[in-house]
Amino acid sequence: MSGKPKYKKFISAVDGLSLGISIVVAVLIGIGLGIFMKNLFGYGWLLWLGVFWGVAGAILNIYKAYEKQKKSLDELANDPKYRYKRYDNSDEDD
Repeated sequence: MSGKPKYKKFISAVDGLSLGISIVVAVLIGIGLGIFMKNLFGYGWLLWLGVFWGVAGAILNIYKAYEKQKKSLDELANDPKYRYKRYDNSDEDD
């Protein structure tokens, strides 16, 4: 075996899809909570509070995914195999 995962492209595509699904689910849960609180207490602004909570949850999911990706890329940047090396040729002129 070559050591590369056979389904690497598929797994990365599913990971990106899961972010999109988590955004939609967060907003839908917030709207559901808003409708529930509006029906329970009778205040219309509670629906908008639920929408706000859902959007805030979606933004939090995006931020967490960004931090995870940034951490992964930082680990690659510190890998000597991928490090960019500049050679200083000034010593060779002497």
